[in-house]
Amino acid sequence: MKPSRFHVFAAMSVRDGFLVARTLATLAVASCMVACGGGGSGTVSPNSGAGQDTSLLSPAPAPTARVLAKPVLSFTDTGLSVTDGITQIGAWQVSSLEAWEYSFDMGVTWTRGQGDSFDVRGDGAKTIWVRARDDLGNTSEIVIVSCVLDTMPPPAVQAELVSQDLTRLVRVNGLEQQGRWEYSVDDQRSWLPGTGDRLAVQGNSLPVLWLRQVDLAGNKSPLERVNLLEPGSSTWHEASGQPLQPSLLSLQQARTVVLHGSVVRGDADYIRWDIPVGHRLQALRLVRYVSADPIAFYALQQAAVFDAGVDVGRMLVYGHMGPQDIQRNVLQDAAPGQLVAGPMTLWFQQTGSEVTDYAIELVFQPLE
Repeated sequence: MKPSRFHVFAAMSVRDGFLVARTLATLAVASCMVACGGGGSGTVSPNSGAGQDTSLLSPAPAPTARVLAKPVLSFTDTGLSVTDGITQIGAWQVSSLEAWEYSFDMGVTWTRGQGDSFDVRGDGAKTIWVRARDDLGNTSEIVIVSCVLDTMPPPAVQAELVSQDLTRLVRVNGLEQQGRWEYSVDDQRSWLPGTGDRLAVQGNSLPVLWLRQVDLAGNKSPLERVNLLEPGSSTWHEASGQPLQPSLLSLQQARTVVLHGSVVRGDADYIRWDIPVGHRLQALRLVRYVSADPIAFYALQQAAVFDAGVDVGRMLVYGHMGPQDIQRNVLQDAAPGQLVAGPMTLWFQQTGSEVTDYAIELVFQPLE
């Protein structure tokens, strides 16, 4: 009788059970590799690892943390010093290669930054933290900056006027601690720094003086208007036209003085003052010039009178003055030893037919 398939399998099992068991084990391993995502070309062998994906048998490596460059944080320091950390401007700038975030509470909470700036609000001392951050949670070193935000303008200064001889003295009061004051002789188009607590003024062409206070953060006060126009009074004074009898300027312990006048052909101004002991004349500047004629003449002599005539060798400084000379210190090239205690006489003249109104600032500095 011809054997059936069952009989053949049974016979084989009996004769070679070891071969059947080995074959079944090999098929089981191959089936598992396909079901778990393994595979690839080649024959799977129970005695070797050929053709197996070993990455499935070990954990994936952890992502490597990135080191982020810290951002650059900056603000506009508007205080008396550009490094004192005091500002009236709350806008801060951030430069970063990555996304960035900032904190106002020492890192307790963070706010994602937008663009390249953020605003700090509320007057007072501030400590600001900024850091870079990427989408994987990596962060940079924290940048920490402290400042004081002050956006409140100071009160207006108080001007007290005192007259003595030919000089009008303006005493400046009401300054905040570490505040400073400025004055304007050209209807607020420009401002000049005041010194000490007073300003001496003499002449007959400047009707109004403006004062203001600037606080430590750079905030400016409301304006204070000082009326100087008092025709008929001794302080509304036209300077002498006689070189040997100049008008006498009384400094009244002021370190800043404004001489103002009106000249035309044949009407020169001669003004004399004495540099106090322990001081030097630091600057002589034209600060106001109103005329259709752009050229006037000035000269300074170290004497109680102006007797140099046209001998420029006897003049300390001399030359032309006009709109182009506003704020130029004509004493910058003079020897320091020529600007200490003693008399000085100024000659200011217009040789043309156009009336010229001028104002000249004198600044005195204590010697060290």
